[in-house]
Amino acid sequence: MAQPTMQQVAERAGVSMALVSLVMRGAPNVSEKRRVLVRQAADDLGYRPNVLARNLASRRTHTLGVVVNDLHNPFFAETVEGIQAAADGAAHRILIGNGRRSKEGEAEAIETFLQLRVDGLVLAGPLVSLRSMERAADSAAVSVVGRTARTSKLDTVNNDEAIGARLAVEHLAALGHERIAHIGGGTGAGGAARRRGYEDAMRALDLARHVVVESGDFSEAGGYRAAGELLARVARPTAIFAANDISAAGALDRVEDAGLAVPGDISIVGYDNTALAATHHMSLTTVDQPRADLGRIATELLVERLNQGRTNAIHHVIAPTLVERRSSGPPPPHVVSAPGAR
Repeated sequence: MAQPTMQQVAERAGVSMALVSLVMRGAPNVSEKRRVLVRQAADDLGYRPNVLARNLASRRTHTLGVVVNDLHNPFFAETVEGIQAAADGAAHRILIGNGRRSKEGEAEAIETFLQLRVDGLVLAGPLVSLRSMERAADSAAVSVVGRTARTSKLDTVNNDEAIGARLAVEHLAALGHERIAHIGGGTGAGGAARRRGYEDAMRALDLARHVVVESGDFSEAGGYRAAGELLARVARPTAIFAANDISAAGALDRVEDAGLAVPGDISIVGYDNTALAATHHMSLTTVDQPRADLGRIATELLVERLNQGRTNAIHHVIAPTLVERRSSGPPPPHVVSAPGAR
């Protein structure tokens, strides 16, 4: 169907096309009476401004592309809340693309947004290579959440992964645990840093002999599978530190499926402090990184580059904290090995 034109709006309102253009741009030098008249005529006709044509003239789309690693992970949903709030405050729209937990999915989303001529990109927990992010930064401003990237071409916003992992291990050690195992995040953004933080903390507490890492992938299925491997060990851990809340949820399910109690038999600590962690069933002790703040700061840095022309990189780091809930407690007095354990 043919779209109503600006000329038709002007004819219906009985004003000039120039006045309609001023109203649609939100120009201040229009009387309220005429503004209401034009808006009413536009609503009656179903007229919408041609944003693409306006953008061609200004060479700005005032649109940001947001690429999230995994839409199923509440960490990213809560990060996007901060991105949306900052974008709204800067009068920018956002478009969201799902990387589908793969480099290929992220690369496809990034390319799509660049073809749509977004002004900037916020990449949340990206898996793509640093070179890929730098190439994107040649075409649009880029800000990254949840992954370090020491480059002058883009900005990054992270929590201190080493401090977060240390907080988790020290909390469990203070409760009396020695056999503290880690479910890693694999190649996921932050996974390697959290693993290093766990290993460093265990060594610092003279618990290096108890270091055990089972590979995970930041997913519930990965946490479930890794917890099963840990439960089958002869020296079964009394505590598990999972690389994120989703994998901690999977670990909790596996422990309970084995007929064990959390935290009576095994304590579990996660990472992120998503809304999932605070649910009554999980009541998960976890490391809190302020998701909305990470998204907000990343977007503010992006808009600053766009509006002020800043070219130097900013790498912002936030200190995490530990939130204690019911999933962690003292170790059991006796630990029985599982039948057929190795």
